[in-house]
Parts: sequence; C-alpha cells; structure tokens
Amino acid sequence: MARTLIAGCGYLGSALGVRLLAESHTVWGLRRRAGSLPAGLRAIEADLSIPSTLRELPGELDFVVYAVAPGGPDEPLYRAACVDGLRNLLEALRASGQHPSRLLYVSSTGVYGQEKGEWVDEASPTEPSHFSGRRLLEGEALALGGPFPAHVLRLGGIYGPRRASLLERVRSGRAVYRASPPRYLNRIHLADCVGALAHLLAIPDPAPVTLGVDDDPADERTVLQWMAGALGAPPPRAAGPEEAEAAVKRGRGNKRCRNARLKASGYRFLHPTFREGYRELIESMS
Repeated sequence: MARTLIAGCGYLGSALGVRLLAESHTVWGLRRRAGSLPAGLRAIEADLSIPSTLRELPGELDFVVYAVAPGGPDEPLYRAACVDGLRNLLEALRASGQHPSRLLYVSSTGVYGQEKGEWVDEASPTEPSHFSGRRLLEGEALALGGPFPAHVLRLGGIYGPRRASLLERVRSGRAVYRASPPRYLNRIHLADCVGALAHLLAIPDPAPVTLGVDDDPADERTVLQWMAGALGAPPPRAAGPEEAEAAVKRGRGNKRCRNARLKASGYRFLHPTFREGYRELIESMS
C-alpha cells in the first residue's frame, strides 16, 4: 500500500486520486480549499506559495505527484504554480526528512515551440516562444534536478467529462478552423491522463520525460468536421484572417507529438484517438 501526495488536486489530480484509492493507495490531496475533494482522499488545505502552510505534510510518503495548474494566464501566476510552488514543496519534504521514491511533475506539450506541423518527441528541441512554456521548462528542470527521483509527463490538451467546450462550439455552429496551413491538435482524454500517471507510478524505471498524447494528432479541420458529423451539426467553416491569427495566438505552436515512448513502456490507451473519446462524451450528453 503506497502513501501518495497529490499537490494540486483539481480536475486531473482528483481523478488520479480516485484511481489510486481503487489501487489501495493512501492518498492526500493538497489544495488551497480542500472541501470539494472526492470521498476517500485525505485533505491538506495549504498554499504552495506560502511555505509556512506546508509544515504539516504526512510522513513516509512513497510518491508525490505535482499537478498544479496556474491560477490565470499571467506570467507571475505561471511562475508561482510551475516553479515557486514546486520549490517550496521540495524544501518542505526535504526539511521534514522525507524520501519519496518518485516525484511526478505534470507538464505540457506547450514546452515545444515548433510552428510548422513538425513531428516532435521527447528528444526534440524545447524552445517555446511564450512564457508559459518557459516556466514549465523551468519547473521540469527543478523537478529533475531536485533531491528525489523525478519524472515528467508532458500532457497534450486534456478533454473529458466537464471539458467539452469544443463540442459545444461545433453544436452551436461557432466552430472555425484554420484552412492553411493546417493546425494540429495534440489531445488526451482525462481517463488516459490518469491512466498514464498511474502507469508511470507503477512501472519500475520510467524515462525522465514522457509525452502524454493520443495516437492521432489530427488537424483541426478533420477534428471539427468529424464532430459536426457525429453531432448532426452544421459543418465548421474556414476562419477569416483575424480569426486565424487569434487561433494561432491561442494555440502557441503547431506540432504533432509522438507517444511512442509511453506506449513502449507498456501503456495501452483507453481512447487511442479523439474519435473514441469524443464519441463517448457525445453519447453521455444524449
């Protein structure tokens, strides 16, 4: 029975906590307001930006998962979540004599700056143009260079229950796509985010960095047209120049991510492509 701390127990962290409880872990969920944690998770109400709130961590932890999401789009909030909070947590664990056997840092494919649809993997250059990717890289380096064995999972765009805004845009006829060049979407269903994290905690020696995306980094037009057909909605339209420029700014890069390392480690996807994942969501919305 493992003792696991999930720092940043929100959408992803809570789902992971439920999975680990089912696997007989004792799980603590750390967040600023812990009242809404799923049943069975042991609450730690603390603020990672305030070291004094981290003095009462549970002892003898086996695993620590750092899945803290920024509180907004500004750089200070990214630094606080991706870097400073992790530094404070590592110091608190070290000061209390903890020796977890594994730290998992949840990062993002936003660390890649490629913009021409290039294929990328864990060995590809990470030169993000936006501060969000740079702060994530800083956090990755802090985790991997820290006092405990650490591993990084770079997740694509997460979708799943309560995260189906793209379907709603298609259903309402508001969805647009960039016609040329194609814009690729690297996505992963919440269930596979949870599955990949649990898998990386369970296997003996995961790689330092792993990409967490599904099998099909499809272009935006393909995804939206499939959704429209599945929903019986109006077909999406090509974006105008201003809309296309806004989409580029929101996307912060245009690349196709490979998941070969994750699959080679033994993980098998529940939703190998967006089709399986979004079909399940559409059926649940009927």
